[in-house]
Amino acid sequence: MKLNPALERKYKQLKTILQEMGGLVVGYSGGVDSTFLLKTAQEILGDKVLAVIASSETYPPREIEEAIKLARAWGVRYKLIETHELQDPNFRRNPPQRCYYCKKELFSQLKKIAQEEGLPWVVDGSNYDDLQDFRPGTRARDELGVRSPLQEARLTKEEIRYLSRLAGLPTWNKPSFACLASRFPYYSEINEEVLIKIAQAEEFLRSQGFKQVRLRHHGALARIEVSPEDIPRLLEAKLRQKVVQRLKNLGYQYVTIDLEGYRTGSMNEVLRESDSD
Repeated sequence: MKLNPALERKYKQLKTILQEMGGLVVGYSGGVDSTFLLKTAQEILGDKVLAVIASSETYPPREIEEAIKLARAWGVRYKLIETHELQDPNFRRNPPQRCYYCKKELFSQLKKIAQEEGLPWVVDGSNYDDLQDFRPGTRARDELGVRSPLQEARLTKEEIRYLSRLAGLPTWNKPSFACLASRFPYYSEINEEVLIKIAQAEEFLRSQGFKQVRLRHHGALARIEVSPEDIPRLLEAKLRQKVVQRLKNLGYQYVTIDLEGYRTGSMNEVLRESDSD
């Protein structure tokens, strides 16, 4: 398939940006954006690229394992590190700026690794659409001089998926994923026990065939988000009863389905303008 002129210009711009960087550390999660960025950077810069995969309590082991598997398959140099967001009381109390504290720890580690490796830049997988969302982590990125080549090239999520598909990347249609801390309402304290419960609930829902899923934690109440087209199937009596039973076994008293369906950042809907400044 041939690229339209606008997308071709963006893709060339991305390659130019990476070429001019000369070497970089990629914050690699195994998601659609960072996978495309890593593969493109490897094709241009070869062994002057290092993928750093961060393991923490807020990411299910499955996500880490998939990222490592891809890096190994491509022969990309990678390093596995641990981050400890839950040790930061600012992160645990879960204010709207939560992601700032998480990203500051992560990017600080990546900057140190880049210096040790003699690589001039640290990059992340933020895309052009992310400019329209509430992303407190962007402040940490800017403070520490981390760059976002996909965003600089103005590549949108849809365009990245399209280019990934053309490149034969297995992540081209991977559902979006955000850290499990995003399942908590703001100012509801984040703890490891509940993170494990949420991860188990979402893994169960995926095992039932739901690809895009979020389990929003509201204390004793679980609010399930799936793609709108999947809601009728979730409401089928036999499956509905199975889901209710599993989530009650995990400790929830009430199990609900969000009739709006999955949408990114649904916990941000309650924020007042003053919280977002």
